[in-house]
Amino acid sequence: MAQVLEFKLPDLGEGLTEAEIVRWLVQVGDVVAVDQPVVEVETAKAMVEVPCPYGGVVTARFGEEGTELPVGAPLITVAVGAPASGDALGPAGPAGRGGPEGPAEGSGNVLVGYGTSEAPARRRRVRPVQPASPTASAATGPAAAAEAAHAPARTATARVPAAVPHALTDAAPAPAGAPAEADAVGAPHTASDGPVPVISPLVRRLARDNGLDLRQLTGSGPEGLILRADVENALRAAAVPVGSRAARPVPDTVVTPVPGAADGRRIPLKGVRGAVADKLSRSRREIPDATCWVDADATELMRARAAMNAAGGPKISLLALLARICTAALARFPELNSSVDTEAREIVRFDHVHLGFAAQTERGLVVPVVRDAHARDAEGLTAEFARLTEAGRAGRLTPGDLTGGTFTLNNYGVFGVDGSTPIVNHPEAAMLGVGRIVPKPWVHEGELAVRQVVQLSLTFDHRVCDGGTAGGFLRHVADCVEQPAVLLRTL
Repeated sequence: MAQVLEFKLPDLGEGLTEAEIVRWLVQVGDVVAVDQPVVEVETAKAMVEVPCPYGGVVTARFGEEGTELPVGAPLITVAVGAPASGDALGPAGPAGRGGPEGPAEGSGNVLVGYGTSEAPARRRRVRPVQPASPTASAATGPAAAAEAAHAPARTATARVPAAVPHALTDAAPAPAGAPAEADAVGAPHTASDGPVPVISPLVRRLARDNGLDLRQLTGSGPEGLILRADVENALRAAAVPVGSRAARPVPDTVVTPVPGAADGRRIPLKGVRGAVADKLSRSRREIPDATCWVDADATELMRARAAMNAAGGPKISLLALLARICTAALARFPELNSSVDTEAREIVRFDHVHLGFAAQTERGLVVPVVRDAHARDAEGLTAEFARLTEAGRAGRLTPGDLTGGTFTLNNYGVFGVDGSTPIVNHPEAAMLGVGRIVPKPWVHEGELAVRQVVQLSLTFDHRVCDGGTAGGFLRHVADCVEQPAVLLRTL
């Protein structure tokens, strides 16, 4: 007997409460195996392919591409179980595979928040499920799924069920004798109206907030499914700003526009931009930061890098040399490699250095983290910086790549600026900023000369140390930049 199981959006990483659907990898009616990726989502930290812990036939998808879903919201439903012929449909419960008899086994997936530790012993073939007919939309339970499991396979062009389950529609038919309910614009409707073919909760909310009756729309999706674009087009035709919470029309009421209310274009503060805004705001609220800076002659550092690269082998990046200098300075001034536990009123000082570095991508500013940077040489740091940068540009950074940093290196010189007072990357305690390296007049060995000069700035949490410690750290970094041989003492 087939069973319909609901797979919800799992917890994809620490602190993440929602994700945006970027691309569906399966269609309604597709056969999926245990741990097969079914959707690609974008969180505030990374793009993630989400695997489904069940094997069976996809009977419904929740949300269109571009829809934001909270953690715990339904993603898909899958019909699983064994039909009468004896062919099993894969896992039959949240714990894993198995029919009405026999123990269930885990899916073996690794995402946070769902799945179990044991992998399935085997995967069995599945049979597609025939959707319910339009006249039988009320039959959406396990019994209907079991009956549909015996039906012939559908064609590729009939992937979306003609009848949408009541849980996914704008309104369910009222039971006999029940009073009429109100629709999206307040007008009563009866059971004869039937369900509205809407899957996405975002579409329903958008229509409801703008006073749009979904029953007056003709969907452009498969078999008349109403999509977000249909609602937005209808609102544009009615000259209603999309996303505005239009009040329900009141007869003989004159609406006076608020001056300046329609000026400008509103951009949702979500995704990467929203996460950055939240973190920076929290940093400003909680951290009493201070900044000190110094100019340094980087001529010898540039010469040392050129000599390293001329000696053969993998090229060494300037960022890797600066990172090596940072880890050496943090070994001497460990107060800056720490975090403040505000609830316990304690300073947590770390023995390891997980070095974050700011990287600009098409998705916005991200801060990948190089694990155990203190244990890596210049070649190892160069390779890891290159790997994480490429992953960031391709949108393949995982939540683990973007969390757990203890100190951040920010090379804003790539933007052609000399200095900055960056905001500390909460919950870290300090960030080293590096400006552009440019030829400038400089007194060298008692004479005026043109040297390669860089401005270094340190923004730090004044709770973890005083100005003497911060100044000592920055001066040591500047000394290593000016005389790279100073690093030999720590190698």
